[in-house]
Amino acid sequence: MQFIDTHSHLYSSQFDEDRAHVVTAAITAGVNTILLPNISSEYTKEMNNLCAKFPNNCFAMMGLHPCDVKVETLTSELRHVQQELATGKYIAVGEIGLDLHWDKSTLEIQKKAFIQQIELAKHYNLPIAIHVRDSFAEAIEIIEKLNDKNLRGVFHCFTGNAEDAERVINLGGFYLGIGGVLTFKNSGLDKTIKEINIQHLILETDSPYLAPTPFRGKRNESKYLVNIAEKLAEIHTIELSEVAQITTENAKQLFDL
Repeated sequence: MQFIDTHSHLYSSQFDEDRAHVVTAAITAGVNTILLPNISSEYTKEMNNLCAKFPNNCFAMMGLHPCDVKVETLTSELRHVQQELATGKYIAVGEIGLDLHWDKSTLEIQKKAFIQQIELAKHYNLPIAIHVRDSFAEAIEIIEKLNDKNLRGVFHCFTGNAEDAERVINLGGFYLGIGGVLTFKNSGLDKTIKEINIQHLILETDSPYLAPTPFRGKRNESKYLVNIAEKLAEIHTIELSEVAQITTENAKQLFDL
């Protein structure tokens, strides 16, 4: 069985002491492909170095995370994204979107950055990885307005209800990114996902964050994707091998792997 972790920040400082070991441990566990969404220009070099070290396993995205959208650096950061997409080898535009958990005051410039990066994704015919923490309604409204045959992607760390899921599915070409929250006892996400066809799902860890049960509260790693897959198999009462096959094919199709 082979799995794809569609969202992992293994280039971040939390892995400075054992980054290579974490990647090889994931590969040993069957998670042989790890997709790396960018955060800002500060992380680009380390992210690309990791991809160079594991060229058959790690693949980079390029984008500006909404939590790193700041008035004073917005122009230079978006220029960096555009230059990298024009000259580098990236599989998606991400991690982009909106975040109203930490700072609601920057919503308008977050929207500006989000829309500009969506247009870049269309221009380069790349999928998008969308961050929607406490901002699903605002983000999907933008996507619904800009949606066309050239737009596709994933709503990363989906934690919404069945109605939210249907809005994503109705876009066409978009998937729900399912991570460790699925395993949390009182999240309620399991009840929603039970109603959703697995054909609309891809798996992710968001390492080093949101480690699944029984590792909750610890540093997350890509190898723990298997725990998320096991929970999904349990919810849908199907074999783990079927979860591996379907979610892997979904990820390959979305990211053209």
